[in-house]
Amino acid sequence: MKIFFAIFFGLSGCIPAVISQTHHGRPLPNTGISGVYEVVLGCKDAQFAIRYFSEFGFRVVDSATFSPEQAQQLYGYKALLKSYRLQNGETDSHGLLRIHQWSNWLGPGVGYSEPETIGSRMAVMMTEDIHRLYDIYSALRDKKEKWLPTPPVSDDLFGLNKPDSISFFKRPVYVKENAVYGEFFNHVFFQRYGYSIPGYGTINKNAPLKTSEFTHHDWIIKVDSMEQLYYLQTALGLKAEKEPVVDGDYLKGPKEVFMMRPGYSHYYMGFVSPNNICGKLKFFMPLSPKPDKSRHQRIGEPGITLHTFFVPELEKVYQLVKEHQLNPGKIVKNEFGEKSFMFKGPEGALWQILEKKTTVNRPETQIKIVFTNN
Repeated sequence: MKIFFAIFFGLSGCIPAVISQTHHGRPLPNTGISGVYEVVLGCKDAQFAIRYFSEFGFRVVDSATFSPEQAQQLYGYKALLKSYRLQNGETDSHGLLRIHQWSNWLGPGVGYSEPETIGSRMAVMMTEDIHRLYDIYSALRDKKEKWLPTPPVSDDLFGLNKPDSISFFKRPVYVKENAVYGEFFNHVFFQRYGYSIPGYGTINKNAPLKTSEFTHHDWIIKVDSMEQLYYLQTALGLKAEKEPVVDGDYLKGPKEVFMMRPGYSHYYMGFVSPNNICGKLKFFMPLSPKPDKSRHQRIGEPGITLHTFFVPELEKVYQLVKEHQLNPGKIVKNEFGEKSFMFKGPEGALWQILEKKTTVNRPETQIKIVFTNN
C-alpha cells in the first residue's frame, strides 16, 4: 500500500524548508512564471549532443536557424545560429534542453573544471540506476576521457527516517546522488529508494539509460552578498526556500557531490516557481578560493550558457525586470518564433524569458511524498 503526505522541502541538507511567498513581508508578484523551462547548451557538434542526450530520453521537437543579424538582436552575438529544442518524454512544462550551434565561437567555455569552479553550471536528472551511470562514466574516465564521476552516496535529505523503527520489513527512505563533471556538460543524477514524488522527475521508460527530464539546476556563483539573488523573487515571482544558509563537509550528500575537502563550506540558496514544484534553481557560492572561469560563461562559448522561463504575459515581467534596473534587451521573437527578451542577473546568470500560454503537461504545484517501501 502506498501512503503519501505533502511537504515543502529543500535539497540542501536534510532540514525541511519553509517556502517564502513574501520578500521582507511584501507579497511576491504573480507573474505566472514556470520552473526552469530549458537549459541552453552551446555545442560545437550539435549532432553528437543530440545523439548523446537521446540515450537519456531526449528527442528533438523543434529546430530553427537564426541569421547573424537576428542573433545579434536577441543574443548580442553576431553569428549564424542553428538551434534545436529537445524534450524528454511527454514533459513539456519544464526540464527541456536547447542546443545552440554557432558558426563562430568566442572562446573555449568553462570546460572541464574542478567542482564548484565559479561560472560552472550543472543540470540534474532522476534515474532508475545510478550505479550503472557511475560505471559508464568511470569506464570512460579509465579511457582518459574528460569525465569525473563522484561515487553515489545515500542520504536521508528530508529527515524521514526514524532509526529505531527501521527494519528489513520497514526499509529506510533514501535518495542516492552523484555528480559527473565533464568537458561539455556537468550532470547530477539521483535515485530514490522507498518513496516517489509525482511530478518531480518522470522516468522515460523508453530511454536506454532510464532517466528523466531535468528536475533542477545548479549555478556556481560569486557575489558580494546572497541578497543579490532576491531579484528572482521581486522581479520574476519565484519563491525562496529560506534565507541563505551555509552548507559544509559535515553534510554527507554535498560533501561527496562537490568533493568538499575537510573544513570546506559554501553558501546555498534555492528558489522554486509557485506554479511548478520542478524546474528548481539552486545557487552555491564557495567560501574558500576556487578557480574563476566566469569570463567564459557567455553566449558564443561552449557549455551551459543560458536558462529560460516562460510566462503568460511577457510585457508584465519585462516591466518588472526594467524596474529592477536589470537592463533587459528588447522584446523580439526568438529562433522558434516566441516573443522573448534576455537579461543578465547580478550573479552572472543569463536568462531568456519567453511568452507561452499553456503546456500539454500539467505541472504539480504541491510536493507529495509517496512512500513505497521498495
